[in-house]
Amino acid sequence: MDAIRSYFPSGDEYVSEDALKNLRNYKYRAVDKSYLTKYLYRHYWEWAVTLFPRWMAPNLITLTGLSFEVVDVLLVLLIMPDLEGPGPSWLYFAFGIGMWLYSTFDNVDGKQARRTGTSSPLGELFDHGCDALNCTIAGIVEASAFGLGISWQTIALVFITTMTFFFSTWEEYHTGVLYLGYVNGPTEVLTFAVLACFASGIWGPQIWHVPAAQGLPLVGALFPSTWTLVDAMLAVTFVAMLVGHCLVCCWNVHAACKEQNRSFAATLPQLIQYAVFASSCYLWLSHSTTILADNHLVLFLVTAGTAFGRIVSKIILAHLTEMPFPSYTVQMAPLAVGGVLARLGLFTPATELTFLVLSCAFVLVAYLHWALVVIERFCEFLGINCLTIKQRKHRGKAQ
Repeated sequence: MDAIRSYFPSGDEYVSEDALKNLRNYKYRAVDKSYLTKYLYRHYWEWAVTLFPRWMAPNLITLTGLSFEVVDVLLVLLIMPDLEGPGPSWLYFAFGIGMWLYSTFDNVDGKQARRTGTSSPLGELFDHGCDALNCTIAGIVEASAFGLGISWQTIALVFITTMTFFFSTWEEYHTGVLYLGYVNGPTEVLTFAVLACFASGIWGPQIWHVPAAQGLPLVGALFPSTWTLVDAMLAVTFVAMLVGHCLVCCWNVHAACKEQNRSFAATLPQLIQYAVFASSCYLWLSHSTTILADNHLVLFLVTAGTAFGRIVSKIILAHLTEMPFPSYTVQMAPLAVGGVLARLGLFTPATELTFLVLSCAFVLVAYLHWALVVIERFCEFLGINCLTIKQRKHRGKAQ
């Protein structure tokens, strides 16, 4: 057993005792400008939290919410592994319901924490960590709802989601505030995604593959004549993400740096990490002998999505413990190596699939070990449990 442990970093390497002490400075700060949140969902979430028993730990609510999306991916693999379909109508409704339940549970967990007096830094790490993993999971599900298939459109949809989340996490690290704009991913975009799933269930996913001019009568002519409705939607989403989200994140980080008398330019190299991650994935996929050709895209996206989850979770951990911004995670290594080997033409379909399976196993085991060790250290330091609520009289250190 000791020999096995020697292959993994120690808990102190993941998060030191000195870093844990900074958890005492923790204070959750968030700004939500969404009109849907203000006038509709806020009342729904306040009602929904009353349906949960007070003994149910907030992190258990978060994990349960994520499980609905995992079930959706399993349904995709069992019923519509080509991500194109069309599948049975009920499948698309299951996609939408799974997303809606995830959103509900994701928003109720914080209210449950305040309701039960169990708010803690672990809650933010656990919540955002699940959100990071869900970027890829939800991307796979939504691509299936749109009938995008094993294609670059599916890849683009997933990476738009991950890039958005990376910039939000980078912004929160420097500003100390989770900022959600007037149109944001967890609210407006997710609402559209749910409605899109229901639309596919009613009319079939083919509705998204009509010419853009037909699907968008007023503005469809602005797009190339060969583009479909979903092509136009992806393009608009990508531009909106760059202009309405990434640039806003940069502006907010710039303002925070100015206020704190720090160099904004010094924060920009931190974005290279995501560029390396995305470039490695693109390099591998564009020269692959089997991933797209033989329908192994979901396996690749699970591998890449787990590595992405580790990237942003390390940033969240650094934010909570006031550690330096992390610039690398070892889980990016298989993606980079796979990209180089594919580019050099050193893969055969069999060796590439073997390398991909081993890469997936590696990132899953590495992520699970990191998550379990960090959660254990948080719980020990804060005197709390992760998935259950300790009785107040039995609590040790204050949260």
